Amino acid sequence: MKTTYQIADKNNTRDLASYFAQNGEMLMPLVELVEGSRVVVDELIDVMGRASIEAVLDLSAQRVAGPRHQGKQGGEIGWHGTQDGVVMLSDRKLRVKKPRLRRRGDGKGAEVPIPAYEALNDVELTGRRVLEILLRGVSTRNYAEVLPQMAESVGMSRSSVSREAKVASEKELKELCERRFDDLELPVIYIDGICFGEHNVIVALGVDSEGSKHLLGLRLGATENATVATELLQDLVARGISTRRRLLFVIDGSKALRAAIRKVFGRGGVVQRCRAHKRRNVLGHLPKELHAQVRSTLNAAWKLEPKKGKARIEQQARWLETEYPDAAASLREGLDEMFTVNRLGLSPALCRSLVTTNIIENPNSSVRMRTRRVTRWRNGEMVKRWAAASFLHAEKNFRKLMGYRDLWMLSAALEAESDVDVTKEVA
Repeated sequence: MKTTYQIADKNNTRDLASYFAQNGEMLMPLVELVEGSRVVVDELIDVMGRASIEAVLDLSAQRVAGPRHQGKQGGEIGWHGTQDGVVMLSDRKLRVKKPRLRRRGDGKGAEVPIPAYEALNDVELTGRRVLEILLRGVSTRNYAEVLPQMAESVGMSRSSVSREAKVASEKELKELCERRFDDLELPVIYIDGICFGEHNVIVALGVDSEGSKHLLGLRLGATENATVATELLQDLVARGISTRRRLLFVIDGSKALRAAIRKVFGRGGVVQRCRAHKRRNVLGHLPKELHAQVRSTLNAAWKLEPKKGKARIEQQARWLETEYPDAAASLREGLDEMFTVNRLGLSPALCRSLVTTNIIENPNSSVRMRTRRVTRWRNGEMVKRWAAASFLHAEKNFRKLMGYRDLWMLSAALEAESDVDVTKEVA
């Protein structure tokens, strides 16, 4: 029994493309995928090469003009040979030979586009891919070094990379600023700041009743700026976060941020001060030989019920106030709000997640890693774009809050405190 083989020169992609086009059933699903989903086809390039792309373009052209018949005139749209083209892959451009279709007759609009070719040149997908690579730590100067090597590839210039990354990051910033939270129940919101060169950005991150984390918004400015903090919170309310229910805010020691919460949420804004910030502030006023002792005292006191815990810290403050008055003052400052979760009677697992802004500082470190190669922040608008894109990229890897199964306890405790306040006001 004889077997028929199709032999093609691997250096002649037109031969391969012709073979694939003649055996179109192999590639028809791919044509539909490219035309309909507008996907990026790097995987296809790796497996089947440029010839597959050109075959896809031929098959897509056949859908428009019908099969090619040499020497015969077709319908309204005819085949007019091939021409050079460039296909946009996710991170590079590839030279191809594409069919040329024209309507019968001359004049404007005679050229007929090929659907697959249009889909493969979706600039938005390219910009998004470029931004993703840049956020992984590749600077525009080194971008060319990480592009996959491929014959006849057309390199992307640094200016092109920067332009496409800017467009993509502007879109992501816009999407973040327009997020709605009307149907999202958020019992807890974390707020912290991050520095980009000389610029500061305040970031708000919420946790829903199922323990999932959501990036809520950001503002250019420091947590010590009352105006900026207030604008951030007012924007969250305008986008659907309710002020009718009590929320727990986990924040650093910023008085301006605390005042903004009081102004926007009133008594419905319950505050837990970040213990990690407090510990760093206190130890910063002490010599290293006292760090271990004071750290142990704080950690032990925070495990007690509020009255006993505050008494233990007050005792430590009295012991320090003669030699280290600044450390003693730092210990006493905001003491009541250091024990908010203790007062609410929550589970130990949930308490560990609600007493520190580390939950938002971890994304901060991811953002710093992604922006570490940026050596010059031109302006605040650039900072906002990069911050939004970096945090949204980090958001994809967020895990549920540790102790999230006990979040019902937080909601119940906040509601119970609200009922007590209402009773007091009526009395």
